[in-house]
Order: sequence, then C-alpha cells, then structure tokens
Amino acid sequence: MRRALTRLVIAAGIGLGGTLAVATGLALFGGPGERRAPEAGQGLRFGGPEPLAADVPLAQVMARDGVPLAYRRWDSVRADVPLVIAVHGSGWHGGQFRGLGAALAAEGLADVVAPDLRGHGTSPKRRGDVDYIGQMEDDLADLIAATAGPDQLVILLGHSSGGGLVVRMAGGAHGGVLHGAILLAPFLQHDAPTTRPNAGGWAQVALPRIIGLTILNSFGIRALNHLEVIRFAFPDAVLAAPGGEAATTAYSFRLNTSYAPRRDWPRDVASLPPFLLVAGTADEAFVATAYQPAMSAANPHGGQYRLVQAGHLDVVDHPDTFAAIRDWLADLR
Repeated sequence: MRRALTRLVIAAGIGLGGTLAVATGLALFGGPGERRAPEAGQGLRFGGPEPLAADVPLAQVMARDGVPLAYRRWDSVRADVPLVIAVHGSGWHGGQFRGLGAALAAEGLADVVAPDLRGHGTSPKRRGDVDYIGQMEDDLADLIAATAGPDQLVILLGHSSGGGLVVRMAGGAHGGVLHGAILLAPFLQHDAPTTRPNAGGWAQVALPRIIGLTILNSFGIRALNHLEVIRFAFPDAVLAAPGGEAATTAYSFRLNTSYAPRRDWPRDVASLPPFLLVAGTADEAFVATAYQPAMSAANPHGGQYRLVQAGHLDVVDHPDTFAAIRDWLADLR
C-alpha cells in the first residue's frame, strides 16, 4: 500500500513538473513576434494621431504606490454635475477625449477627467507594463478619490479596451464607487461574440504565451508576467507623426490582463451599474449588433444600447454618440 502511494505521488509530481515545463516553454518562446504595420484593408481607420480639439495642460495625482499619474481635466460650466472619468483605448492616452471631454463640460453635462493609464502616455514609468494584475483598477480608484467632489456622482466612460476596463472595474473590489457607466465599443474578451478575429487586424496576440502564463499564474507563479503578449498594428504614418511617440505599441501579460474584463466576462457585465453602450455599425474590430444580445443575457435591465454610423475610432467624437450621452446623462439625474 505504501509503495503504491509512493508511486502515485511520484507520478503526480512528474505530471505537475511536465505541465509547468510546457507552460514555461510556451511563456518564454510563444511571443507575439515583431510589430507589423497593418496590411491594406486591415486594422483600424486612423484619421491622424492628434484629436481636433485643443489640448489642456496635464495634471498629476499620486497613486497609492507613490507613482504620479497624469490626467487631463475639463470642468463644467455648471455646478452639481457628475464626474465622468474617461478611460482611453488600447495604445493611446487621455488625449483621445479632447473633443468629447471639452464638449461635455462646455454643455454643462459633466466634469470630465481623462487619465493616461499606467504604462501609457508621454512618460510612463514602464511603457506597456504595470506592477501587478489589477493595478489599473487601483489607479482608477485613487484617481476618483483625488478628483471627485463631495457627494459627486461618478461615471466611468471607456472606449474599446478602456470600456473593457470599466466593465472589469464594475465587477471588482472598487465597483461600488460607480454610479453609472458609458461604454463606447468596449472590448469584452477575445472570444466574446462581439470581437472580430484579431480585433479586425488591430491586435497581434501571442496566444501560446498567454496560455502558458495563465497556467503558471494558476499555480501562483508570476515571475514571467512582464513578458509581452500583444502588439498593435499602428500605421507607420501615425507613429511617425507629431504625437506618435506617445503611442504604446505592445503590452505585457499583467497589463493586458488588467485592461480587460475577467475571463468570466458575463459576471463582470452583470455587476455594471446603469449603463449606456454606443457602438458603430462600421466598427472594424467589433460586431456592433452583437453587444445587446450578448450583454443583456447577463444584465437584462441595466443597459441602454445605441448604434451610430461610425467606425471603431471615430465613434468617440461622432455627433450621435454625444447626443446619446447627453440624453442618458439627463435621465440619470
């Protein structure tokens, strides 16, 4: 009996060791390869790296680890309005909301704060990386605590991966600070029915590495979480243009994981407060018509859904998007 038990323990150890060895191999050698510019007809349609509206000076807030986080702010012409925290999409920074943020403030609809998420912007601590999975949620909680007024309603607005981070935030430890959410073509998961293959050519995903790191993390092994798992197909012209140096072209495993809903994304969706979702019928990365059936199954009563005639990037500044947000904010009061 003792000999049989010993053999069983040895076999289990060999099996575990083999699993970890394979996972480590996938993590080390299954990277995304060199960045590729998008092929003709693939990727996102960029109108240029700089939004049309004028920029505003960057301010800073200290995160809980003492690292300064940059943000832009547009204050409403009216008092007693909600605070909208606008979360940018993958690869870019808070300047994405120069037009929308200024317009919401000028119309007296909201105060707007648009951070450069950790790992992004003009001078991040480490571009494309964070310190641990979940740090972006902690950063948003610190930003809200530093910028929201007493008793001010807090609404998270996010575009693309930023929308995915809003969904993740709702399902996490800080979800209780949210009074509402505005999702502009949000990323849910790579295998969600809303996502086109490789996000329409925008994302170059190292799936073998992600699988290997996911296995290692399930055993509490996080030493390789700094490895890159995704690269973005920025057009060379965007990177070479003024402002292109602030683009972030690749993400580590821990940043990429932090930026998206959890694998059980319907559970995060179910935790959303009242929300508005706007998507473009010409979206290159996501299937706009798939959002409502996919998300209403998890959150049947909390959301409003609007489709506009726009692509993935220009949905942010589309006039119909602004009209939908204006009407939704009016109903929320």
